[in-house]
Amino acid sequence: MLVFWFLLIALVVVVAAVTLAVVGGGSEAVLPDAEPDRVADALPESRPVVRADIDALRLPVAPRGYRMAEVDDVLERLAAELAERDARIAELTAAAAHSRAQAQAGAVDLHKEEQ
Repeated sequence: MLVFWFLLIALVVVVAAVTLAVVGGGSEAVLPDAEPDRVADALPESRPVVRADIDALRLPVAPRGYRMAEVDDVLERLAAELAERDARIAELTAAAAHSRAQAQAGAVDLHKEEQ
C-alpha cells in the first residue's frame, strides 16, 4: 500500500511540473523558438560563382530534408550563371573562329600576291 501512495504522489508531482512548464511560463516561453537554418555562406552576389563557392556551399537541412525554396533559389542562380557563361563561351569561340578565318584568308591573299 505504501508503494501505491508513493507512485500516486510521484505522478501528481510530475503532472504538476509538466503543467507548470507548459502553461506557467507567463508571457515568456520556457524555451525560445529555434532559429531556422539558413545558408551560412551564400553564393556571392558581386561576382560570378566559382568552383570553390559550390564546394563550400552547405544547404541547411529542415526536419524533412532540404528547404525546397532555398535549394530552388540556388539552382536557379547557378543555372542562370551557367547559361550566361555558355553564351559568352559561344560568342568568344565564334569570334576566334572568325579571326582565324580572316587570318587564313589574308595569308592566302598574301601568298597569291607573292607569286
